Amino acid sequence: VQLVESGGGSVQAGGSLRLSCSASGLTYSTYYYMGWFRHASGKSREGVAAIYGGGTSTDYVDSVEGRFTISRDNAKNILYLQVNSLKPEDTAMYYCAATGYSSSPLRPYTYNYWGQGTQVTVSS
Repeated sequence: VQLVESGGGSVQAGGSLRLSCSASGLTYSTYYYMGWFRHASGKSREGVAAIYGGGTSTDYVDSVEGRFTISRDNAKNILYLQVNSLKPEDTAMYYCAATGYSSSPLRPYTYNYWGQGTQVTVSS
């Protein structure tokens, strides 16, 4: 299994980015739980958004609700995270992850496949 993130960068507050995660090696990938997580300096890894049920269900952490949108292209095995209205506190390394099942889709410990991360830096 390989997950490769891209799309990070440096933007000013209020800006937008689209993060992508290309997945390979996942059998029946449509049924996998997939999520975006972030790790900011001095903080623990945090679940940002998750998508499951073949893409019909999504979860978001409260701090990004209404600003971030998770989606997936099952045909291309790509996971996306559209991030809008960025704030300096969104600065972090963003990771995508996958697992066959999660009882708590925003909890990092429930995922067993991880990408290498893409950095998002938001300046004020």
